[in-house]
Amino acid sequence: MTGDTTLTGAELELAARIVDLVRRQAGASAEAEVMVGHHAEALTRFANSMIHQNVADAVTTVRLRLHLDGRTAAGSTTLTAADGLAGLVERVVAAARVNPPDALWPGLTPPTPLYPASGAHGSGPHSGLDFGFDETTARADPADRAERVRAFVRAAAGLETAGYCRTVYSSAAFANTAGQSVEGRSAEAAMDGIARYRGADGVARLASGRLADLDGAELGARAAAKARAGASPRELPPGRYEVVLEPEAVADLLANLAAYGFNGKAYAQKQSFAEIDADQFDPSVSIIDEPLGSRGEPAIGLPFDLEGTPRDWLVLVREGVTKAVTHDRTSAAEAGATSTGHASVGSRTWGPVALNMRLEASAPETLPDVSSDDGPVAATARPLVERMERGLLVTDLWYTRVLDQKALVVTGLTRNGVWLVEDGRVVAPVSNMRFTQSYPEALSAGMVRGIGGRSVLQPDAWSGVRYAAPALHLASWNLTGNASG
Repeated sequence: MTGDTTLTGAELELAARIVDLVRRQAGASAEAEVMVGHHAEALTRFANSMIHQNVADAVTTVRLRLHLDGRTAAGSTTLTAADGLAGLVERVVAAARVNPPDALWPGLTPPTPLYPASGAHGSGPHSGLDFGFDETTARADPADRAERVRAFVRAAAGLETAGYCRTVYSSAAFANTAGQSVEGRSAEAAMDGIARYRGADGVARLASGRLADLDGAELGARAAAKARAGASPRELPPGRYEVVLEPEAVADLLANLAAYGFNGKAYAQKQSFAEIDADQFDPSVSIIDEPLGSRGEPAIGLPFDLEGTPRDWLVLVREGVTKAVTHDRTSAAEAGATSTGHASVGSRTWGPVALNMRLEASAPETLPDVSSDDGPVAATARPLVERMERGLLVTDLWYTRVLDQKALVVTGLTRNGVWLVEDGRVVAPVSNMRFTQSYPEALSAGMVRGIGGRSVLQPDAWSGVRYAAPALHLASWNLTGNASG
């Protein structure tokens, strides 16, 4: 799938060569940064309980950003031969000379070493640290993914199934004219599948830096248990309900908090709810961005960003108090802060976004994270459900859209299973419903009644974005209508 997965230094040499080309064409005063990235992704899709597609794509992309005489331009190419690289430099230099002045240019990342991780080897600005890199995952083939799909389908015991198993390998090198020079690599695996029974869907998802962590049988059994328990749902009237959100649903909360709440550009422009050092969440809530991995889990993603800034663990919320937002160099300069290593291709436009957020679990999980044979509740949510007097167990949220960015009011639909809970017991499946809810309000002081004991890494639609979420027991969730209209 990937070819050579070792750090040979070739990408770093290529980045340095482009820096030299820029100096020759644009002069010593030009400020330039180069990212050379290789991305190999393979996907095994299944539907109607059969594998119907194996696809794989590998591409090396060279990105150049140049600041010349107060003006900035950027470009990219997948042509890595000499002519392709020379053409990239020529285009970007020409564009920089005619672009409007860039008053927000924040300068280049100075020479800075990568942050060491537990068990990592090497030090200094030129070392390629692996941060738990798993070679087996990087080299996975269709048979490795098919093994997990087969286990998922068999565990569903005759139910119709569909989904995917994915493996990804990435490597990159960065160099700039200020002397910063870093390289790294990462691997990732993910599985997302549904089982269907009498029109009801059950879902199970998991991501990891190790393909070996994906147990297709466990995931298939969980999806099937949810599907069987979701048949013949009843409608409930709209209103505010006590809820237990399972990790699949909580991942949506984290994604929207990352994109709109802890976004440094939105914060600098007063479009975010975030207030540094303010009590904005329940004291039980702590949220950390973990790009380097933790708790024995390998990192998913590179240890530096598109501007060459090293990534490190970042505490966003500690015991209910907002402590930080994410920054690239531009938003950091605007806010009078420093970059947190969250620059991306679109971060100057849309703002820097955390890609590896974890909502802290309350305590180590003691039960296996599987659904019981006779019910839809995963073990990570079961203790929370047992404490609920009357409310809803919600598996998943989807099609979410922000109505009010400042207050982070979001509307969307439930999906893949909702159940009425009374006196700690699941009593009936419920039809999908629309909700309209401020996410910070739902997590505010006094509104969080419990946090599950295990944060489960959830796959996102785009590789490289992962949110680790526990189940959440919330005092109130505003359900505004039934999905049927």
